[in-house]
Amino acid sequence: MPRPTPPDDRVIARRRQVGERIRHVREHHDLTQLDVCERSGIDVATYSRIEQGHSSPLLDTLIRIADAIGVPLADLVR
Repeated sequence: MPRPTPPDDRVIARRRQVGERIRHVREHHDLTQLDVCERSGIDVATYSRIEQGHSSPLLDTLIRIADAIGVPLADLVR
């Protein structure tokens, strides 16, 4: 089975933008990372990696984050 190719710079930059957007929206709603994790059931370390742009979340995870913050999914990825 072939190994997946590593993401290129464009993908890495976009992943960081999404993480920054999630952090911005979370802070705008006066929530901590722990608040979002408790509401969404996501591990704190995993959530932190998403906000830092080190991890690419699945769509299901993004939906759980949006629901935990109380915003439409589009607000996290626009």
